Amino acid sequence: MAIDTSENNNLKVTFQFTPASSVSETGTTEKAESIINTINASSISSAINLMNSYIGKELSLSHCKLIVFSEELASQGISDEIFTLMNDNQVRPSTNIVISKCSAKSYIENSKPLLEPLLTKYYEVYNNSSQYTGFTTDATIGDFFNHLNCKNCEAFAILGGINSEQNNPDTSINSQKDSAIKANDSSVTGDLRSENVGLAVFKDDKLVGELTAIENLCFLCTRNDIDGFLISVPAPNDDSKYIDIYLTPAKDCRINVDIINGSPYIKVDYKFTGRIYSMTKTSDYLDNVNLIAISESCNSYLRSVFTSYLYKTSKDLNSDINGFGEHALNNFFTLEESGKYNWQKNYKNSFFDVTVDTNVKSGFLLM
Repeated sequence: MAIDTSENNNLKVTFQFTPASSVSETGTTEKAESIINTINASSISSAINLMNSYIGKELSLSHCKLIVFSEELASQGISDEIFTLMNDNQVRPSTNIVISKCSAKSYIENSKPLLEPLLTKYYEVYNNSSQYTGFTTDATIGDFFNHLNCKNCEAFAILGGINSEQNNPDTSINSQKDSAIKANDSSVTGDLRSENVGLAVFKDDKLVGELTAIENLCFLCTRNDIDGFLISVPAPNDDSKYIDIYLTPAKDCRINVDIINGSPYIKVDYKFTGRIYSMTKTSDYLDNVNLIAISESCNSYLRSVFTSYLYKTSKDLNSDINGFGEHALNNFFTLEESGKYNWQKNYKNSFFDVTVDTNVKSGFLLM
């Protein structure tokens, strides 16, 4: 389901679905072409009712895998739509939610299940890459609804868009800047034009900003929601060169929040183990001195990236998508005291103390 703004305060709701899949003589499931229909209506419920009349069958949202909101609608506030959808007992809380930088209808039209035979299967697995790249996230409407009703955190959603030659940056972009991309400006071209890179950040129910791929990676590491990721860090003796390292969390990120002189003081401790991916003929990554220097370079680079990300969420966006407010509750004796402090208002006054401990080992086979 894709939801856009329309004239006269109406909504433009687009439905994408497939007819029943057919089985060929060989016993394999044939790929069915998707059907896309759009209706202008005063509400989502009215749009569904009109669609039922149009197709002559009753739509069931129990198998809806994805709900897309346009950036324009999200900037105006989408609490009414979220509450309406969650009030429908057919909508599963595990349904993913995307904020599209293009129109929601265009995003749906450019989503093609290239590697999956069924449309529903494609939408079910297409964001699994968040666990091994960190460039997108698994954001559901159930989590979004919970965060809207939480006084100690803020909501977020997947950031989507369309890659095209008009949107693509210079194709000569170097590797260390690959992680600075976000949806609608990646260097990827191909048959699958829709893409999910980065994170849409909300304050209450309104879209207030976007995170790039590397910032989304920081978000996942802070929430302990990633298995591993590839990152390019400056070489110890030459800042113009970068080394590709695959990092995995050695321990869960540790968070401690104190209230000092009315301002949050947040300590965040990250621990990683790493393997070197990029190799050259002259690489000497078995030498312990070199490995220590690479680990220190990795620590310095990640500390800078994490610190920049955390201050962006507090100073620029004033949105605690990390849920630090939950860790701040131990500074108050009662929920009434916590409510009077108003964490969502005071998060912008936060100070951060970030520590990173990385143990980089040599490569995989070339040892």
